[in-house]
Amino acid sequence: MSDPSPVPDLDLRLVRYFTAVAEHGHFGRAAAALRITQPSLSRQVRALERRLGARLLDRTPQGSRLTEAGEVFLPRARALLHSAAQAAAATRAAAEPARVTIGYTTGLFVTPAVRELRRRFPDAEVRASHVGLQDVRAALLDHRVDALVTRPPVPSGRLHVTVLYAEPRMLLVPLDHRLAGRESVTFEDIADEPVPRLRRADPAWEAFWRVDPRPDGSPAPGGPLIDALEDKFELVAAGQAVAISAGPHARGLRPDLTAIPLRDAEPSHVVLVTRADDRSRLVAAFRTAARERLTGPGPSGPGHAVPNG
Repeated sequence: MSDPSPVPDLDLRLVRYFTAVAEHGHFGRAAAALRITQPSLSRQVRALERRLGARLLDRTPQGSRLTEAGEVFLPRARALLHSAAQAAAATRAAAEPARVTIGYTTGLFVTPAVRELRRRFPDAEVRASHVGLQDVRAALLDHRVDALVTRPPVPSGRLHVTVLYAEPRMLLVPLDHRLAGRESVTFEDIADEPVPRLRRADPAWEAFWRVDPRPDGSPAPGGPLIDALEDKFELVAAGQAVAISAGPHARGLRPDLTAIPLRDAEPSHVVLVTRADDRSRLVAAFRTAARERLTGPGPSGPGHAVPNG
């Protein structure tokens, strides 16, 4: 009987680079997200393909496309990265029980609760880390953060959500917009106004922030496609679209925009998300600190727990 084929020695860094290209569908965008040069990324992916003995990606005029072998490898690559992250996190937790990383998404601040946690546990290592809005679930399940303050919708499954406070929805318009200066607006006022659409966004997230469908059941108007949330503000400032955000942080985004209360929209909420099976004393203590220190203008009062999958 012949010896089995040798198992390829896979470099997890190369696997991560491949998944980034697969998810972005474009070497340039993936390189920017990874903060490396596009030629370097191309070389790394080719190195992975040589180790596997199969071509994983084809370049196209629009970007890149998975080959049949790439389609087979992608879910296994994601599972491999997830398992590695879990193994590293479990090892760190055993060796460093007094360590916690608090995540937060754009427009939110965790400093008062983080400072309170450090005061209560002066020997613990408490870190804060920004997380992209499209990366909430992965950041938690891959143990890159242990608790995360964000806005819904939060992907379901294996997560626990604690509502901290409510926020009014706001309409963002340029200073010279016909609605600028109003005390409030309604969906009827913006029935025909285009609202930006985030390319490759989670459908639930996109529906929530575009309010699609509208309260009367009508679909939200279409709008220009964007690759990053920051592009939304540029489109609004240029008068090409309006956008729906949460206040009061929306008022201070940039000086050429103004935020108007959208009075017939349901409020948004700021929430704390943790892994459902996490029993860390530091995570529990941060939940308490967040309820005490992270408050807002909404009527929700003290945070209350909401199961999420």
